[in-house]
Amino acid sequence: MPDYQIAPSILSADFARLGEEVDNVLASGADIVHFDVMDNHYVPNLTIGPLVCEALRKHGVEAPIDVHLMVKPVDRIIPDFASAGASYITFHPEASEHIDRSLSLIRDSGCKAGLVFNPATPLSYLDHVLDKIDMILLMSVNPGFGGQSFIPATLDKLRNARRRIDDSGFDIRLEIDGGVKVDNIAEIAAAGADTFVSGSGIFGCAEADDPNRYDSILKQFRGQLERAGSI
Repeated sequence: MPDYQIAPSILSADFARLGEEVDNVLASGADIVHFDVMDNHYVPNLTIGPLVCEALRKHGVEAPIDVHLMVKPVDRIIPDFASAGASYITFHPEASEHIDRSLSLIRDSGCKAGLVFNPATPLSYLDHVLDKIDMILLMSVNPGFGGQSFIPATLDKLRNARRRIDDSGFDIRLEIDGGVKVDNIAEIAAAGADTFVSGSGIFGCAEADDPNRYDSILKQFRGQLERAGSI
C-alpha cells in the first residue's frame, strides 16, 4: 500500500475559526496542512502570508505545513515561511530567476523543497535539480482560485512525473492540487500521485455545525485510496 497523504487546503476553510478548522480536519485523519500563498502578481488573487503560518504553529498545530508559493519573486519570502514553521516550501519555476539557488535556499532554511508545475509547464525543469527536490506538485487546474474542475490531461503528466521519480531513485513525493474529489482520487492515485491536496472537496463538503464534520469525507477519501492501492 503506497504512503498516501491527504493535504486539505486551508484556502477553502472558515478563516474566522481557522485554528479550529485545522484541528478538526487533522483529527479526522488528514496528514498535511496545505497553505496556498498568492500575491496578486504571479496569480490574480491575494491570500495569506507567514504570520498565518506562525499563528497556526502557536495555536498548536504540529502536522507538516506544506507552503505552496504562488508569488514572484520567491527568494525574499522563503526565509520568512521557514521561520514561521513551514515544513515544505514549493514554488513555480517561472517565478525564480535561479531555480537551483531557490531550492538550495529552502533546504538551507531547514525545510523540504519542491517545484510546482502549472498545466502547461513542462517537466523538463526537473532535469538538473532532482537531487535537490523533496516534492513535485502538479497543478491540475490553473492556479489562483479554489473550486475549479480537474484537468484530465494532468493524468498523463502524473504518469510521466512518476516515471521520472522512480527512475531517479530519490525519495520525492508526488503531489496533485486542483479539483481532487472523492469520485476521482482513485484514478489520480493510480496515475502515480501519493499526496492529494483538496480544498473545497473537503472543507466544502461538511455541515458547519457538526463537530465531526470532516470524518465522513476523509473516510471516503481513504476508502478510494485503499481501492487504488490494491489495483
